[in-house]
Amino acid sequence: MSKEKPQKIEELQQELSALKEQRNKLSAEARKWAEKRNELNKQVKNLRSEIRELRSERDKLNSKVRELKRLRENTKIEIHEAIEQIKKLNQQIKASVKKKPLKSLQTLKEKVDEIEWEIQTTPLSLQEEKELVDQVGKLETQMNIHKKLKMVYEERLELQTKLKAKETRNKSYHEELTEKAQKSQEIHNRMLEKINEVRELEMEADSTHQSFLKTRQKAKPIQLGITETLNQIRLLKEEIRKEEEKEKRKSEEALRKKIEKKAKEKLKKGEKVTWEEFKILTEKGKTT
Repeated sequence: MSKEKPQKIEELQQELSALKEQRNKLSAEARKWAEKRNELNKQVKNLRSEIRELRSERDKLNSKVRELKRLRENTKIEIHEAIEQIKKLNQQIKASVKKKPLKSLQTLKEKVDEIEWEIQTTPLSLQEEKELVDQVGKLETQMNIHKKLKMVYEERLELQTKLKAKETRNKSYHEELTEKAQKSQEIHNRMLEKINEVRELEMEADSTHQSFLKTRQKAKPIQLGITETLNQIRLLKEEIRKEEEKEKRKSEEALRKKIEKKAKEKLKKGEKVTWEEFKILTEKGKTT
């Protein structure tokens, strides 16, 4: 057998080794791109989870802001109504003050008590009693003006107290609304930043995936070359094996013929043959 085929196999094995090295490098590169892509996708997944949480928190705050706006508007209406009522009471007070007697309520009351005591304890004519009763009536009318004015003052004071409470509550609503609206905006801005970050990561992940696919694509012809080289080596080894078997059969046939010739010569001389020689002669049907 010539040395050409083993030498060819050796050359092919060297080529195979070089191809495998290239393939392994590309496989390592592809793994690197895949790992980077997977890490980016993991980051995207985590960010999306954070975005969902931020959106939920923002929506809750916005809902609270809407509720506070509603309460603030209702309080504004109540404040406006209270102010209008106070204005009306002020007008009543202004009108009543014009009619207000010069004497105080206490003085008028004392005068009424004095007259009533006089009516009860002093003998009076009908005319005198009538005059005193008329005088009491006039005094009571003046007292009623004082009482009505006092009631209006008290009602106004009560409304003013309620108005201050409503204004305080309205201010509290406004402050809380402003705080929550600002917090909602901050969360919204953070959410937008994370959404932009997701977009950038998705673009990078897509680019990384494309690099992964390109690297795998580069490895395909190399893998085909490896397969083709392995097939060539296998075919050459098969040819060598067949040639070796052929050589072996030739060698065995030559040896068999040599033994057969020697055995024939022994038989002619009447010498004993060995078992091996006898078997060869028997196979050929040449024993005597």
